[in-house]
Amino acid sequence: MVELEGERLRVRNLDKVLYPATGFTKAEVIDYYVRVAPAMLPHVAGRGVTLRRYPDGVDGDSFFEKRCPSHRPDFVKTVLGPGDRNGGIDYCCIDSIPSLAWVANMAGLEIHAPMARGDDIESPTACVFDLDPGAPADIVDCARVGLEIRDVLAGVGLECVPKTSGSKGMQLYVPLNRPHTHDHASGFAHAVAQVLQKHRPDEVTSVMAKNVRGGKVFIDWSQNSRHKTTVAVYSLRARPTPTVSTPVTWDEVSDTADGASLSFTAPAVLERVAAHGDLFAAVVDLEQELPGG
Repeated sequence: MVELEGERLRVRNLDKVLYPATGFTKAEVIDYYVRVAPAMLPHVAGRGVTLRRYPDGVDGDSFFEKRCPSHRPDFVKTVLGPGDRNGGIDYCCIDSIPSLAWVANMAGLEIHAPMARGDDIESPTACVFDLDPGAPADIVDCARVGLEIRDVLAGVGLECVPKTSGSKGMQLYVPLNRPHTHDHASGFAHAVAQVLQKHRPDEVTSVMAKNVRGGKVFIDWSQNSRHKTTVAVYSLRARPTPTVSTPVTWDEVSDTADGASLSFTAPAVLERVAAHGDLFAAVVDLEQELPGG
């Protein structure tokens, strides 16, 4: 039993290895999420998150969990999330260090969040560009496309903030924090994706069909759909090593476009937060208006 912010949480199997390639244990997963919480919580609080749980570690089976478990402790609240064809679902609301530690204790390694908060599920707070490389394209290609998207957005007076996906690609978030619709955000992202596809047809696609994505960066504009979630910033990923969806600077993106690596594990992310604070803070605070509303 541990006590966090006055709440008591029963933790089990702390020595269980969840990342066999590196020996990263459940205790280390919990420790990471507790320590990164001050930076992460502003980005997930109030949102109905989907958990991807790995009870036997990243080499074992996993499952997505949308509906918040009935056995949750009292300090884990629920909120309306994207839902499914049958209507609304009560998702877990991760708004405190104890609730984040509870998720980690359930081996909820990955946390995926919608673009809208539960109290206004119809209005996204950001517009996201999800850059997914089709082999042999890789993160270097994503960085090059990301820089072009940044420049296109700057041309219409918009700022965007980059992060790694923690897996193969990266995402750019356009902070909104003003009333918008999901259709507006999706339509805008799709239009930008089509502009880049027209400009670089051999390297970029806005088409979802996987058979046309080989060797190209797919700009997944559909992540702005009301029913979609995107991996949350600071979430761990179920890769061989405990990589994290990490906020990065545009200088780092530029370096990656020139061939540098852009991947960070949990210990490195904690060091980055200690040194630089939350590089994703603008996504919570910056107010912008998409054109064409």
